[in-house]
Amino acid sequence: MNVTITNEFLTATINPLGAELISLKDSSNEYIWEGNPEFWGKHSPILFPIVGTLKDNTYTYEGNDYNMTRHGFARDNHFVVKERDSRSVVFSFSSNEETLKQYPFTFELELKYTLKEKTLHLDYTVKNLGDKIQLFALGAHPAFALPGNFEDYSLTFEKEEGLISSQLENDLVSEKTVKIESDKNKLVLSHKLFENDALIFKTLISKKITLNKLDTPFLNVNFHDFPHLGIWTKANAPFLCIEPWQGYSDSSTSTGKLEDKEGIVLLATGKEYNAGFSIEILR
Repeated sequence: MNVTITNEFLTATINPLGAELISLKDSSNEYIWEGNPEFWGKHSPILFPIVGTLKDNTYTYEGNDYNMTRHGFARDNHFVVKERDSRSVVFSFSSNEETLKQYPFTFELELKYTLKEKTLHLDYTVKNLGDKIQLFALGAHPAFALPGNFEDYSLTFEKEEGLISSQLENDLVSEKTVKIESDKNKLVLSHKLFENDALIFKTLISKKITLNKLDTPFLNVNFHDFPHLGIWTKANAPFLCIEPWQGYSDSSTSTGKLEDKEGIVLLATGKEYNAGFSIEILR
């Protein structure tokens, strides 16, 4: 059963399957993509324990090969509700016999949703419950509904950026980059921007992006804890994903060893890793 939290400004609904945010609305607007499978059947999946695609969908750890599909398995598993009140909820998912076949680490992954005024905070905690260093990546994939003309929308970066996007080839990050033309810190959206799949920014000065419609700001994504960012949509789709990442896809030259993977986090036994981002409604 879906879980709903609410305050005087916003209502958020989360599906325990993947602890996925499926709705964020105020009294008159829905901000999360509806998940129409004609374009893309998800809303805001968790990316764990990898972000993006592995070379040959395989990695090697301690001499053993493991298979894992794009973005990992957390988004396809049921989470349990660990704590809950009217304005916040904590979801938890732990390693089990099936995850160990793909990922030989003992862990707990928590995702806490909290409403504070006009902001939804999403806070992730990874706990290493095993007896060896845990290696993982973590990311978010929220899709925002953009009804009407897609080119009426724009992004404003917190800082003036030289937007250099790493290019994808066969779902892997290549050594090719492209400069994304923008007006100082403003990027006008068009589907042409995404003809070669996602925009991948390995480094940004900004830690906040504003979504605008007809130059009027209506939503901020704050991602101070995440070093990388993906921006993506499907051809002619009325949504945009703004994706805070720790880690990204393999490259064609990747060794396949998990410890060599760019962006991988090393978490000592008994320790925990915390990261979060927030969605702030400006209307």
